[in-house]
Amino acid sequence: MDNRIIPAIVSVMVLILLGVALLVWMQFRPVAEIRYDVDGDAAFSGPAVDSGARIEIEGLRAQLEALTEQMQQLEKQIATVAANVNRAPATSAPVVGQDQPAFQTDGPNQIIDAYAQVVLIANRRELNKGVNIASPRYLEGVFGKPRDVLTDKCQGMTNERLASKLVTAEVGPIRVTMLQPAIDSLGVVFDKIKAADKDLYDRINTAGALCVRHIRGAPNSTSTHAFGLSVDLNIDGRLDSLGDGRTQLGLTILADFFRNEGWYWGAGFGREDSMHFEVSRDLVEKWIAEGKL
Repeated sequence: MDNRIIPAIVSVMVLILLGVALLVWMQFRPVAEIRYDVDGDAAFSGPAVDSGARIEIEGLRAQLEALTEQMQQLEKQIATVAANVNRAPATSAPVVGQDQPAFQTDGPNQIIDAYAQVVLIANRRELNKGVNIASPRYLEGVFGKPRDVLTDKCQGMTNERLASKLVTAEVGPIRVTMLQPAIDSLGVVFDKIKAADKDLYDRINTAGALCVRHIRGAPNSTSTHAFGLSVDLNIDGRLDSLGDGRTQLGLTILADFFRNEGWYWGAGFGREDSMHFEVSRDLVEKWIAEGKL
């Protein structure tokens, strides 16, 4: 094997091992836990998220991926050198002026716009464990249809029980139209996000809330947006790609706060929709019992 390649291989392997060690340490290091309680309801209490730690972990993960790619490039270079050695007589010293294979480096890794960075969603099926979904069939059984005739376009709500509870308001960093109890709950979520991570809070945007229509392509299925109990969010106005199993890092952080308040995250749907956050059946039943709906 060409001795020019060996130092580069050793360097990359050492960097990879250091990256793995740091990633493992960041993943399992003890962190201070902050817990929230909602109206004294322990079912919706849970640990607050450490945004800084999650960003550091994703940064180390990105560095490790870059080092792995460099290792793969070096393996290709080794194969090329070995092939050349088999075809040419060996020399005891490199030829003066001969091109040397360069070791490429990305330099210091910096995550730009970390909250909008797209990452894989881990354990999607477990994200909403313990939170019951308020399906359109359940909501229609309780409230009736939000409108007698639905199309694939957003229309006005004609269901008097629901329409009487609709409110358009500035809630945290966004303006939405939803049912009053959902507006109030959303405000609680945003207050906690703002207190824990003001930078993330300032970058939250919405792609809409109330939209009385059926699911596009499924005229017999009512969209959950039609009931005024769900909202689509994004970071920096960048829309998430539907159904690719990925999402923005900032949305994974928001999801922790929403789940603690009793909301269901659309990343756990059969067809991943990670911009989507909707009120859980647990909250709907609670609000009905309290006379709010």
